Amino acid sequence: MRLYEFEAKNLMEKNKIPVPQGILIKNAEEAKKAAEDLGKVALKAQALVGGRAKAGGILFADTPEEAEKKAETLLTMKISGYAVHSVLVEKFMDIKKELYLSVTIDRIRHQPVIIASSEGGIDVEEISRNYPDKIVKYHIPVGETPEPYVGREVAHLIGLKEKSMTTVGGIINRMYALFLKYDGKLLEINPLAVTDEGFFAADAVFNLDEDALYRHPDLKEMGISVRHELGELTEREKTAQQYGFPYVDLDGYIGVFPGGAGFGIAAVDLIKQFGGEPANFMDSGGGPTVENMERMIGLLMDNPHVSGIFGARFGGISRCDLWAEAVIGYLKKRAGEGKEIKPMVMRMTGHMEEEGQELFKKAKKEHPEWFESVKVYGIETPIEDVIREAIAVAKKRRR
Repeated sequence: MRLYEFEAKNLMEKNKIPVPQGILIKNAEEAKKAAEDLGKVALKAQALVGGRAKAGGILFADTPEEAEKKAETLLTMKISGYAVHSVLVEKFMDIKKELYLSVTIDRIRHQPVIIASSEGGIDVEEISRNYPDKIVKYHIPVGETPEPYVGREVAHLIGLKEKSMTTVGGIINRMYALFLKYDGKLLEINPLAVTDEGFFAADAVFNLDEDALYRHPDLKEMGISVRHELGELTEREKTAQQYGFPYVDLDGYIGVFPGGAGFGIAAVDLIKQFGGEPANFMDSGGGPTVENMERMIGLLMDNPHVSGIFGARFGGISRCDLWAEAVIGYLKKRAGEGKEIKPMVMRMTGHMEEEGQELFKKAKKEHPEWFESVKVYGIETPIEDVIREAIAVAKKRRR
């Protein structure tokens, strides 16, 4: 889970890692006021994606009026498809040299590793490719706390001496401590700017282990919660998270109501293979409650982009009769609210399939109007045929 640059820098500043003086703004007028306080500024679009500079997401301004105009530009742009909602306005730095520092996990050696280079300001992959002799890697055994000399040694290995070596060595040590403190996956300063005033984290990336967020209530107090690597959660994703089931919005029009995660992934692939576009990934998991399954269907029915739903249940740990009960319960609720029932094409096999089919037969007999656009197949119908039909009805409804 990636933090915004301003969030990463807030944590760095709290842990005595030097960052430029900056102000987060959300409208152009605030940018003008920030520039009045800071002087010449850099305006940096806040987005959870890389390639920001190449996309025009970093601009410079000499005057408050220029800062206001450029903030307007940034706040109306998209970077890799993601809208910019805030801009970090920082005091301009006259950078003499750029270094690279990071802490991450070496997935081959299964150890934290400090990575440093005298060539900063470019992607670490480019540094590795063009300056392989200028990259230093220093592994830390799991469970060990590095001695204070470690940071100085790494700084020395990238060519720093005397006071610079000591200063950057301290930054490296504090970076490592911050990385461990918040269960980091990657903490990167690129570049670490060298100026006449000292060393500053000109840009910062901090990726956390989202599964460890519960250990850090102070992050929640800062407004940091689970999000995607490349963007914030949608409202539907937040609802699913609230009730404890995985859900990811996609760009298509066919809702996916699967059994488990594995089949959910397979369903997304099969829909794509047969010419459809999935609207989501979802995992009901083993033994889901009827209430949660009803909520899952509701997310799809209420999604304005969804024109049809493909559903499938292979009863193993979970029971087909409970799955049927959830579908019927939701149809009853939706009909009672006078809302349209979108087309659903589903297949149900496995544990307690017969009981589930009996529930569907009974419900269809009592309320045939609910099933005018809802079909439920059994083991006799290949899953491929069910998916093809779901795609066909969804496409027809879009016309």
